[in-house]
Amino acid sequence: MRPDDVAKSLQRGLAPLYVIHGDESLLALEAAQLIRDAARAAGYSERKVLTVENATHFQWSQLISSGASMSLFAELRILELRIPNGKPGTEGGKALESFASNPPSDILTIITLPKLDKTALNSKWMQTLAKAGEVIEAKLIERTALPQWIKQRLAQQGQSLSIDAMDWLVDRVEGNLFAAHQEIQKLALLHPKGELSLSDLEAAVANVARYDVFSLGEAVLTGDAGRVCHMLDGLRMEGESPVLVLWALAEETRTLYKYAQGRSRGTAAAQLTKDLRIWGNKQRLIEDAHTRVNAKCLKAALQHARKIDGLIKGIGDGEVWAELTDLALLLINPSRNKTQRSR
Repeated sequence: MRPDDVAKSLQRGLAPLYVIHGDESLLALEAAQLIRDAARAAGYSERKVLTVENATHFQWSQLISSGASMSLFAELRILELRIPNGKPGTEGGKALESFASNPPSDILTIITLPKLDKTALNSKWMQTLAKAGEVIEAKLIERTALPQWIKQRLAQQGQSLSIDAMDWLVDRVEGNLFAAHQEIQKLALLHPKGELSLSDLEAAVANVARYDVFSLGEAVLTGDAGRVCHMLDGLRMEGESPVLVLWALAEETRTLYKYAQGRSRGTAAAQLTKDLRIWGNKQRLIEDAHTRVNAKCLKAALQHARKIDGLIKGIGDGEVWAELTDLALLLINPSRNKTQRSR
């Protein structure tokens, strides 16, 4: 179940157990709060929280005893189990299986975890939890989905954005959903209902975007030079290590080079993406990206990466972040239009 579906699901009634996992903390927190509010309205007035900081040292008997003990103050209770690293371990897995196999009738359980990998999702303890209740996945809101998410949130407060205002806002809150949420709430306080213009936003919204170096490669594949330059500026301002940024760009260059070589030999795109471990959105983007740059350009990019590696180590002349920008633009536009930096 998606976080957007939680409210409708709760209208149909409460499940005995909820598992919330995913990378988008805001959506996970909102889903948990919706469940708490519905539970309290249904008479669950007592709440206990257990946090598993270390699965090895955690007393898993607390989980079993919480379900077995009778409440002194309330007939219906909320039990929250938080596993920040998403790994209950062998003992914890067995405790979760035992608990979920026979969930207490007077307890509503909320279990929160980070994003789970395939192994965890297919584990016996997770499968047992899924059978006992509802699983809510709080997936990251990617940039392509962010405008629709913002639009829905603004609609709830009777507001909307012009096209240029939406583009401007997305640039400034990308990768920071908590801040995006705060800025949307701020707009409700500062402006009346209706469509908001770019000038309305410029006066009210802070630049709160946070960029992940691991998403830089995907941004390069989109071919959006303005966005990539904006991300690089953001990473520099946030104090990101240029070593990591160079690694991300060099990895993308090598992957593109291998992909281009494979396509030139007639290897199917599907086979190449599998062999090179290209997953998710990158599978769609890399085919377009490799048509923009040829082997000569990619070789030049690898040579440029070696130059930047030297600059980082104090060898040669040049400004590291300017050269990183040039490298990114070389992967987008072989003409290396340096005027893109000013965008």
